[in-house]
Amino acid sequence: MADLPRIKIVAFRDGSDGRVALFFPPQESLDTVARQLPGSVWSEERGSWSVPNNPESLRNLFRAFWGKAYIDKEEFFASRGRKGVSVELIPERKVRKPGVERLPQLIPEVSRKVDEFEKWMKQMRYSESTIRTYSNGVRSFFSFHPEKPVEKLTNRDLEDFNNGYILKNRYSASYQNQVINAVKLFFQKMVKREMIPEEIERPRKEIHLPNVLSKEEVKSILDAPVNLKHRAMLSLIYACGLRRSELINLKPADVESTRGLLVIRQSKGNKDRVVPVSVKVVEMLREYYKAYRPKEWLFEGQIRGEQYSSTSLQEVLKKSVLKAGIRKPVTLHWLRHSYATHLLESGTDLRYIQELLGHKSSRTTEIYTHVSQKSIQHIRSPFDDL
Repeated sequence: MADLPRIKIVAFRDGSDGRVALFFPPQESLDTVARQLPGSVWSEERGSWSVPNNPESLRNLFRAFWGKAYIDKEEFFASRGRKGVSVELIPERKVRKPGVERLPQLIPEVSRKVDEFEKWMKQMRYSESTIRTYSNGVRSFFSFHPEKPVEKLTNRDLEDFNNGYILKNRYSASYQNQVINAVKLFFQKMVKREMIPEEIERPRKEIHLPNVLSKEEVKSILDAPVNLKHRAMLSLIYACGLRRSELINLKPADVESTRGLLVIRQSKGNKDRVVPVSVKVVEMLREYYKAYRPKEWLFEGQIRGEQYSSTSLQEVLKKSVLKAGIRKPVTLHWLRHSYATHLLESGTDLRYIQELLGHKSSRTTEIYTHVSQKSIQHIRSPFDDL
């Protein structure tokens, strides 16, 4: 758990409704999960997502972040002194992000400029996650300098913000880079003036190796589900290296069985791509289609015509991992990482893997060379020669 990011949950009242606020350092992957939780709402004032305070909502919360983050429940349960979902709600005024300085609100004139920036990003079809991250980033930057007009802000002001707010509150290096990029884009498009963030010292890039399962572990996970739909979903993620959202957004027509291809439409970066589908997977999908007859989406939830939920999909994986007897915090993205690594180990050219995964840069794909066993296992340790 020490390596996982920490999410602090705090109960509060919103009028007559009880809710639970989620506090965590800015991180796009966690933000995406929180946004997809049923009933989740973003509060600009509180600087956090929140979900309804009820047993089902809390179960969804723990399932969604399983393997992705450590949920700190200490303050949540403090009001009753025991672990349970029925807790007294603390007043909303006590809800504060621990250790984080509260910035003043933007003046209306600056707030309108940020709103215009947000509208421009929507017109340019930036992703919802990027729009939210960039908008919040520039808002925080301008709030840090409430007395200074936007047009007069300089690189030095951005450096002061990095030191006096981001580093002081121990925000991640990733968030620091996102804010720099957001401010650069804002000044370029809204103020028509370059901030030249290249002159600002950026944090050293953190490199995390992807988590990879062995082929035997993958097989045991894919064989675990008894339900045909569950087995088909997990199998397709691994067989085609899909992201979770890509699987959920598939439609029956996207499977071109006669050509042995799967069409992935408008994925990350608003790009389409095509990946090969093996005969074995096509046969499984045909069997699934005959049994379930999906109408709108390839994989639908309990209500016909509605998409399968991401939290339910994560729960399917969780049960399969437990049934397979694997004691690792496996996530759906581990299957995508395993797909890429196994392709590399079987001799597939890195350039093809880049296309199959939909990576914009080859550098992103090259990370799999660091976890591939193909070459590493042939290296002889000098210890063996002693």
